[in-house]
Amino acid sequence: MGPTVLLIILAAVLLAVLPAWPYSRAWGAFPAGLVGLIIVLLLVLMFFDKI
Repeated sequence: MGPTVLLIILAAVLLAVLPAWPYSRAWGAFPAGLVGLIIVLLLVLMFFDKI
């Protein structure tokens, strides 16, 4: 259950840092890409039962 909650929180953070929002346009794609990479890594670890 723990990794699933973490995945949901990271998905919400990903939506918050997307460059579509006015306050985050100046940040570029780096924060969204970084959070997206973390989500992919978490999904891979969950798939292989490492967490």
